[in-house]
Amino acid sequence: MALVIEGEERIAAPLQKVWEALNDPDVLRQTIPGCQSLEKKSDTEMGATVVLKIGPIKATFNGGVTLRNLNPPHSYTIQGEGKGGIAGFAKGGADVTLTADGPEATILRYAAKADVGGKIAQLGSRLIESTSKKLAGQFFSSFGEKVGG
Repeated sequence: MALVIEGEERIAAPLQKVWEALNDPDVLRQTIPGCQSLEKKSDTEMGATVVLKIGPIKATFNGGVTLRNLNPPHSYTIQGEGKGGIAGFAKGGADVTLTADGPEATILRYAAKADVGGKIAQLGSRLIESTSKKLAGQFFSSFGEKVGG
């Protein structure tokens, strides 16, 4: 089951600061909903553990995150995949683009694609889509507050 989530967030911080935060495991760990751990393995790879609750199912996903198509400080593609045991799996990616909005603000645009399988996929597309949009919104809002605050 695949879905697409798009949006944008205006962050009250210069473009370079936003770019650095998008590549900082400590900032990401604090802003990804349910993130238990996020460790940098290389300049383009991180390992992650995330606990998510989707409807009646709560699962711990262990997986990895890879950064591709790097165009510092303007854009990259982030791809991730996690396995949640009997709950199933989740994988996806997002194209992230940064545009300066004056010297002290940045527009962050994202287009994310996600695919889920296993018990989670049986919950129904509306629940998964609404939960995914909520989680994406929480991340980008929290990220914007942390970086711009």
